[in-house]
Amino acid sequence: MLLNQPANPAQDGANGTASSAGDDVVIDVTTRSFMKDVVEESRKRPVLVDFWAPWCGPCKQLTPIIEKVVRAAKGKVRLAKMNTDEHPSVAQQLGIQSLPTVYAFVNGQPVDGFMGAQPESQVQALVDRLAASSQGGDIAEVVASGEAALAEGDLVGAAEIFAAVLAEEPANLKAIAGLARSQLLAGSAEQAKATLALAPETAASDAGIAAVRAAIELEEAAAALGDVRELEARVAANPLDHQARFDLAVALAAHDKREEAVDQLIAIVRKDRNWNDDGARKQLVQFFEAWGPTDEHTVAGRRRLSSILFA
Repeated sequence: MLLNQPANPAQDGANGTASSAGDDVVIDVTTRSFMKDVVEESRKRPVLVDFWAPWCGPCKQLTPIIEKVVRAAKGKVRLAKMNTDEHPSVAQQLGIQSLPTVYAFVNGQPVDGFMGAQPESQVQALVDRLAASSQGGDIAEVVASGEAALAEGDLVGAAEIFAAVLAEEPANLKAIAGLARSQLLAGSAEQAKATLALAPETAASDAGIAAVRAAIELEEAAAALGDVRELEARVAANPLDHQARFDLAVALAAHDKREEAVDQLIAIVRKDRNWNDDGARKQLVQFFEAWGPTDEHTVAGRRRLSSILFA
């Protein structure tokens, strides 16, 4: 929304300091208090400034979202809300043309931000980036928020969070694995490979790194196998065609049909444990590695495989 509503210059610079919203995490800020509550405070922790006005509809949608996300950061980031009708000069000095506009201040300078109403995931990504870059930021918590975003399917938000962590800790293995998985799920296996290359050689046995590497290998293998329906038809025509069944399992796994993929390989192991130099069992192990040890299909698949091998 264009910042074209009339302001009241007489109110700009009114007496008083930033009024607290019950604590020092979310505050109202004036022109007079801006230097202390935003610029100076940003040398201690990042400060988000929400430029808004009472007549701005999108502002009313965005501000509660920012408040929620900032409060969840538990003091690592401050939110300063500035009513541009009452205090227009700061917005004018920054060249702000529309509302809402949000600026992030770090070490006394605006370093990031956005214009217009944004979804909570984008606000969360910005706050997480700021928390990761602050001296008081808990990297483990930021990584956990990235993993949560990934689990919810927010690939862009997760990638931004992991990238922010890597800007602070380039060798953080969880962030490397998380960013690579985000890129892989977004359809860029080559980017994922490049990200994995950032991990030191000593990290080859790291579970998270190994899982993403296995997932990339599975996707590349599946890409060369053709249509799932054709493979299903081959298996239906000849249930003893273990190669077709094996290929079908890999293709199913690539389409995230994990239970069905396990079923196909278990069927091979039951019929011929030694087929293709124990190939079905080895492929199951790769599935489990790619999915992770706590995945329900890994747990169930390991149990089913053990019941056959140790019967």
